[in-house]
Amino acid sequence: MQQTDLSTYNNYPFNPGGNAFKRLLWLYVNAFVFKTSLLPISGFKVFLLRLFGATIGKNVTIKPCVNIKYPWFLTIGDETWIGENVWIDSLVMITIGSNVCLSQGAVLLTGSHNYKKTTFDLITGSVILEDGVWIGALAVVNQGITVGSHAVLTTGSVATKNLEPYSVYQGNPAVKIRPRIVG
Repeated sequence: MQQTDLSTYNNYPFNPGGNAFKRLLWLYVNAFVFKTSLLPISGFKVFLLRLFGATIGKNVTIKPCVNIKYPWFLTIGDETWIGENVWIDSLVMITIGSNVCLSQGAVLLTGSHNYKKTTFDLITGSVILEDGVWIGALAVVNQGITVGSHAVLTTGSVATKNLEPYSVYQGNPAVKIRPRIVG
């Protein structure tokens, strides 16, 4: 029976982008500005994200204690709200549309590992949240997932496949439970 051997682990072909100094600087900015509740000023956070290469729309709100892996792999549309303790694990591109709500503790994952290989290879896939999406508190969107326009992923649910537009999903793995009617 094969066993995992992390001594052979290699991130190839993953490239975190930016140079080593930029990544190190972002590590400190993320820790001292984003992941803390001491600086709750959303406009300053938006400024810093743009400075580090993120594309951010108008009137974006970023609450305290948000963790963002690499802002240069992040696009956020207009009028979007990112709640407390959200984790944006942007190893590769994450696109968040306009009028999107990421509730407290939501997680957007772009990476995982191939547990079938002894080398535990990194697997990445972009995440797309189309306009009007609501990701509930403590919900998880896995790598490679597109959440269709105005879809809802309810509290604590886990998206392991693409979510259809104007639909409400619940559970682990999330399943469609009804249409979303916006009135």
